[in-house]
Amino acid sequence: MNKNEFVGAVAAKANISQAAAKEAIDAVLQVIAEALKDNNDVALVGFGTFKAKENAARKGVNPATGAVIDIPAKKTVAFKAGKTLLEEIK
Repeated sequence: MNKNEFVGAVAAKANISQAAAKEAIDAVLQVIAEALKDNNDVALVGFGTFKAKENAARKGVNPATGAVIDIPAKKTVAFKAGKTLLEEIK
């Protein structure tokens, strides 16, 4: 499901226009992104938790040449599904 299909499904489920659904979804995603940027977890009880994670710098190997390369530290996002969500998808 891509974003447009997701917006359509939310609009149909909530009985609102697609424009209103898109605006609400964009706002939710922006709030989650801002919270993660500030190193805050976002816990949606029953659905799951988004957590900002820092990956340390490390050495890697270029598979084409075999040369050792430095991989810089970076931030990533981890998601842990909640119990209710896990039960829904069984």
